Amino acid sequence: MLKIIGAMAAAFAGLASGVTYAADEPLELNEAVEIAVTAEDPAYARFDARAAAQEDRAVSDSQLPDPTLRTAIANVPTDTFAFGQEPMTQAQIGLRQEIPRGSTLRLNRYKREGEAEIERMRRETTVRNVELAVRLAWFDKYYAANAQTVVEKSRSAVSELIDALAASYAQGKLTSQDVLRAELELSLLDDRLAELQQRQALAEAELSRFIGANASRPAPDQLPPLSSPGSVEEIEQRLARHPVVRVSDAMIDVEETDIELAKQAYKPAWAIEGGYGARGADRSDFASVGVSLTIPLFTGKRQDRALSAARKDKSAAELDRAATLLDLRRDLIRAYADWTQLERRVSLYDDAVIKRANETADASISAYGGGLADFPELIRSQLAELDAELKRLELRIERAKAWARLSYLAGDEQ
Repeated sequence: MLKIIGAMAAAFAGLASGVTYAADEPLELNEAVEIAVTAEDPAYARFDARAAAQEDRAVSDSQLPDPTLRTAIANVPTDTFAFGQEPMTQAQIGLRQEIPRGSTLRLNRYKREGEAEIERMRRETTVRNVELAVRLAWFDKYYAANAQTVVEKSRSAVSELIDALAASYAQGKLTSQDVLRAELELSLLDDRLAELQQRQALAEAELSRFIGANASRPAPDQLPPLSSPGSVEEIEQRLARHPVVRVSDAMIDVEETDIELAKQAYKPAWAIEGGYGARGADRSDFASVGVSLTIPLFTGKRQDRALSAARKDKSAAELDRAATLLDLRRDLIRAYADWTQLERRVSLYDDAVIKRANETADASISAYGGGLADFPELIRSQLAELDAELKRLELRIERAKAWARLSYLAGDEQ
């Protein structure tokens, strides 16, 4: 009977697969990730735009201030307003160029370039987050799609039992309670299918954010091979190169530049100016050249405080980096524990649980046929076999998700 049920279930699954997926190519995991990270996504483009803006500011902020042009008519007599009446009356023109303190211009450029690097690292962080989100959603879709196949096989088996029960009930060999119990289990399996379809729809909605219409393509029948994540120590060494840590590194560099900029405030700011005064007629014209500078004499409440603030900002950035590394290390230990333990549990299901569930189901069928087991026990054994298959699939998906989180932490070097 089990062979007949299995054959019918396999035929049903094959038919459903042909109808649903014949015209569609399965969406592989690596393909989904590749589509997502190479898409023209505004989530990436915004960081490119910000980095380009900072590069432009790096050039702009490293230039000298615009020179100041001054024109005037000086010493005009107010009784006649005649230009040639007094010898000191003159038309003046002057030019003034300010020179910022010390290496301010060069440091301004370095700071803006550092801020551009921050935006580039934020882009890399977003790409890494998208890779993780796509993998997790793809695994959810894979589970929902393949779990439906498992449930459909079990439903087909229960449906076969109901057909057999109808004949036995007509002959008075079974009670109406047995038939109602079988129909209840069939309805519960239908509810499981509806729940899995809902879960698949949610996973496809998540995927569609990153890969568009490709999210509706069918899931493959097999999980892709998962590369070994390496040891905890190996992955931990790579955490310092994680994009989110490199964002902190770039911020620390910017804060260091701010410290150097604050030190420039202790240096004088210069200004060079020149002027020419025309007096007209046969009188000599005047020329003038001058230099002015700003002297930082009272630094206690301005320069000293600004430098102290810059140093504290850098210290805060370094603490942010340390906290980020601790968070990543916590995530690493958690994901690696999941990976290790789930690996063992999957092996246990592959080697023992599934085998025993199948043997129990076969034994219950034989016992039922020989009159040694009642119908509820037969149903329980069939559903236990289904639960074991679904649990093994769930464990495989959870292990794959742990691998995805380790890949997020380790990066392409894994």
